[in-house]
Amino acid sequence: MDLDVIFLGTAGSVPSATRQTAATLVRRGGERILIDCGEGTQRRLMQSVAGLSDIDIILITHGHADHILGLPGLLRTFALRERTAPLALYGPEGIKKVLRDLDSVIGKLPYPFAVVEVEPGGEIASGDYRLEAIGTRHRVKSVGWALIEDDRPGRFDVDRARELGVPNGPLYGQLQRGETITLDDGTVVDPAGLVGETRLGRTLVFSGDTRPCDAIVARAVDCDLLVHEATFLDEDLERARETQHSTAREAAEIAVEARARMLALTHVSMRSSPKQIKAEAEAIHDNVVVPRDLDLIEIPFRERGEARLIKNGGRPEDH
Repeated sequence: MDLDVIFLGTAGSVPSATRQTAATLVRRGGERILIDCGEGTQRRLMQSVAGLSDIDIILITHGHADHILGLPGLLRTFALRERTAPLALYGPEGIKKVLRDLDSVIGKLPYPFAVVEVEPGGEIASGDYRLEAIGTRHRVKSVGWALIEDDRPGRFDVDRARELGVPNGPLYGQLQRGETITLDDGTVVDPAGLVGETRLGRTLVFSGDTRPCDAIVARAVDCDLLVHEATFLDEDLERARETQHSTAREAAEIAVEARARMLALTHVSMRSSPKQIKAEAEAIHDNVVVPRDLDLIEIPFRERGEARLIKNGGRPEDH
């Protein structure tokens, strides 16, 4: 199952000539999960390898303008394209009011559209993974989001199973699920020795705008990718505290405490260069990236390698 993250908007509260405001697309197989929807999100989607395909779920971290002003345009475009598939938007307490306030701009939608408020710790189940809201610390009600895959059974030793007389078919699946089986001749076959160690699912964590908080650390333990805001450098720590944001150093400290395998810093301000932001974090964590708009991070299963940043990997090859 392919899993990647396309950074559609990596700027802080104010866009720059090359960075748009907050938006991130997670692609898992054929599913599309949009996290935040800052101004210009639909244009970035059009510029990306994902295209302006139907989004399956929208997750909002909080209701500040730089995280939601792209919603009216995106929702209206779906309407003009005659979307019929239902769409659900999840966010923290207060997000329903934000959408009600935008009703006159969005207008009537021809597809089912649900807005759901989720408490910290709330989960959205979806097959073999779940989405979890994480309580964060910002100036308004806010949540981070985690995508957590189920663990997978260990690899099944087909050759050994055949040696034991297990016929091809559903019995293989039972053994791989850890079940003991009985063959037609009465032979009992135990899965021990036939199934390898359980293979961990992948975990992605997105902080949204926040001061450092224990909830992010707890959810990010051993995660494959932590996407954390880094609005300020450490020299502006007091300003970060006043505005309820984080510094690059603080984000790196969280990543170290959580043993996050890769740290991606976003929500960057024009007052600091990506080089400065990366240097401050790299002094603490050894796997730091500062993505630009339309950069992409691939997250393979752990047995197949480490996550990697592909610069401009979110752009079509002929762009």
